Amino acid sequence: MSGAFVTVDPSTGAVLERFERMTGAQVDARLQSAADAFLAWRRSSVDERVALVRSIGNQLRSQRERLAATAVREMGKPIVQALAEVDKCAACCGYFAAEGARMLQPQPVAQTRGRYVAFRPLGVLLAIMPWNFPYWQVFRAVIPALIAGNAVLLKHAENTTRCGLEIEDLLRDAGVPFGLFSTLLVSDDDADAAIADARVTAVTLTGSERAGTAVGRAAGAALKKCVLELGGSDPFVVLADADLDAAASTAVFARFQNNGQSCIAAKRFIVESPAYDAFLERFVRLAGAQLVGDPTEPATQIGPCARADLRDALAAQVLESVAAGGRLALGGGSIDRPGFYFAPTVVCDPPPGSPMREREVFGPAAAVIRANDERDAIRIANETEYGLGCSIWTKDEPRGEALAAEIDAGMVFVNALVASDPALPFGGVKRSGYGRELSYFGLHEFSNVQTVVVALP
Repeated sequence: MSGAFVTVDPSTGAVLERFERMTGAQVDARLQSAADAFLAWRRSSVDERVALVRSIGNQLRSQRERLAATAVREMGKPIVQALAEVDKCAACCGYFAAEGARMLQPQPVAQTRGRYVAFRPLGVLLAIMPWNFPYWQVFRAVIPALIAGNAVLLKHAENTTRCGLEIEDLLRDAGVPFGLFSTLLVSDDDADAAIADARVTAVTLTGSERAGTAVGRAAGAALKKCVLELGGSDPFVVLADADLDAAASTAVFARFQNNGQSCIAAKRFIVESPAYDAFLERFVRLAGAQLVGDPTEPATQIGPCARADLRDALAAQVLESVAAGGRLALGGGSIDRPGFYFAPTVVCDPPPGSPMREREVFGPAAAVIRANDERDAIRIANETEYGLGCSIWTKDEPRGEALAAEIDAGMVFVNALVASDPALPFGGVKRSGYGRELSYFGLHEFSNVQTVVVALP
């Protein structure tokens, strides 16, 4: 466990900070502190847990500007979106503070006395989290885990190390007991050792398909409960009867929010043939009008890619898709300025087998694909290996609901942007992972669903 993490400002390429990795002894101490804290926290009342979560929400609201500024520096998120991310974390705290006690109530079985299902905490959860939503991804896992009575260890992405440490400081300020939450400064390889450690009882990961495969393998070998929220190539299906102005304006935000770096960002815009030209004209015009610039400026809509390698990988996907037969309608390459900027890009009809047709594209580049008819649109939507979210646009809402049943995805939104909400289960199918976060279902992912039978005289 030697070496260091170096964080870089993606808007300039300048080094921000250097962080020494934790030694084996330091990691061991934090694992033991988490195990000890769990033994006390599991006996806490739901009212105590709710009060703590409310306190966390208050701290998020009071520290929002500082937290948002850190996210902007480390991963290039536009400041307005960074502030909204912190606010969403606070709203998550509010939701689980209001609903957590109800969700954890024992459930009687068939109205029979002496038989019920109880929800007990599991233990120490290892949360392995990405850089693209450096607060939201963490809090949507941590808050349900704490309400359920668990302890949490965070292994954050290296390029958002300061964000991970800010979270630890904030939770301490909120009154989280010592050891109940801590951030581990370790590499991905070191995380495997933590998964195998007997003091860790469950694992949750949000990240790439490659990371999910590795963590799922390690968790399986250790027989640990695991939730994986992985990548997506989300379809945005526009039928011929859709409101094209509403669809196009939503489509631009759906693709380019967070600099296009979101697992649930729409990536493939599948348009029924009669509406294709009109939608494409609107979409290209609105995408081209997005203001690319300094993410600290409130007017900026698209900032830089988070790292140079991510920008370069995106460029390669675009070039390969165009070389395979896609037509470049907008952008197509890096912007000549300091930092890791990529121009808003639209590729029309990339063919099957090309990256923008079938793979996850993480950055400000969109694929617009013509579908012959409704059935063809559903076929194209399902042709990817991923199955996270999908958006369907039609003025016939019953038609949209009927089509939702044919989409291979964990979430389908009709005439709306795919978004995470504390009240709704979040997760995917196929190679987008398994398990659910948020809502009643996410709260119980890391609960021991315990059958209790009391023999009555």
